Amino acid sequence: MTTAPRTLITLVAESGLENRIIAMITDQGARGYTVSMAHGEGPKGERASDIGGGNVRIETVVTEEAAQRIVALLEKDYFPHYAVTCWLSHVEVIREDRY
Repeated sequence: MTTAPRTLITLVAESGLENRIIAMITDQGARGYTVSMAHGEGPKGERASDIGGGNVRIETVVTEEAAQRIVALLEKDYFPHYAVTCWLSHVEVIREDRY
């Protein structure tokens, strides 16, 4: 089995940002993504759906370079203004050409 290193980006954001974030990550090199509904509680407590639609969880697997560009844009354009959280995981993929 041959694997290649990649970065899994997991974001949880207000659902109203879904299309904007997807456009941004694909512009930065993501070749695919998965979106699912999300709810939960963080350091500030459970969010009371003050913005219609709740939250989405967006996941994408990208190269390290693309991950750096995506996180830089999140830090600049999203974190200061919106309820968005993000974490990175280093993963090994099979079928490297798909990522």
